[in-house]
Amino acid sequence: MRHRLLAAALALAVATPALAQDAATPPKRKSAKEIIDAAPASAWRDLDPANTLYMELPAGRVVIELAPGFAPEHVANIKALAKGGFWDGLAIYRSQDNFVVQWGDADGDDKAKAKPFPAGARDHLPAEFTRSDKGVRFDRLPDADGWAPEVGFIDGFPAARDPKAGKAWIAHCYGVVGAGRNNAPDSSLGAELYAIIGQAPRALDHQLSVVGRVVKGMELLSVVPRGPDPMGFYEKPEQRAPIVSVKLASDVPVAERTPLQLLRTDSQAFRDATEARRNRVDDFYTVPAGHIDLCNVALPVRTPPKG
Repeated sequence: MRHRLLAAALALAVATPALAQDAATPPKRKSAKEIIDAAPASAWRDLDPANTLYMELPAGRVVIELAPGFAPEHVANIKALAKGGFWDGLAIYRSQDNFVVQWGDADGDDKAKAKPFPAGARDHLPAEFTRSDKGVRFDRLPDADGWAPEVGFIDGFPAARDPKAGKAWIAHCYGVVGAGRNNAPDSSLGAELYAIIGQAPRALDHQLSVVGRVVKGMELLSVVPRGPDPMGFYEKPEQRAPIVSVKLASDVPVAERTPLQLLRTDSQAFRDATEARRNRVDDFYTVPAGHIDLCNVALPVRTPPKG
């Protein structure tokens, strides 16, 4: 009996340091990808076909989510233009390095050459640079921002807010789509659109009417050959990147649509994935940043799982 008690005591003494070490070792933190992959079905939302554009290029499809909550009159005009086939056969006529690609009618300023608007499209719109923040769900990031008092997400779009002014707007992050204009604030029609392909030009925030953002197909826009300095407008028509068509997803047969889901920005999975990016701890990131920029918070997109 004495030998058995001694053996048990020795075994406990050997095991205790290991148990103490295990207790002191914090559990491995999940990566943003692991968090997103494990997100429940309730954390995802379907892309609304009535507010989705398909821009067909020879190289493939660009999917754009429209933002009627921020620019309702521009979005309505864009829908009318798409239904009337306005962009079909037009082109990307500008590609400025580290800035934007822009598409529409390159001859739009020449009344003799400009493509006519289809029925239902308007030829004058108000500037829609900001929206009221009253009654709006704002999924705020705690991180400081140099361009606005607060930043976060509204309706899934990267947004900024000025609570004192009661205004909110979509931030010019990579992939955001806006309506080009001349000097007059109310000179945009939604016919000439641009997408950000470079570092976020936040100085453009609340200076233009932002109408949405690319959710799939940025790799097709970002590789369009750059135009010449200073602003990337192609000098010759043959240099332009042709557009096959632009249609509302709701006008495309269901079998031909691109089914997509976006992670809800009000979900715990989105918050946890953002925190994992803010404070990365793994074999490569030796010092957590403790900060994340609004435009570095990518919104996860997936194809809905079958079944």
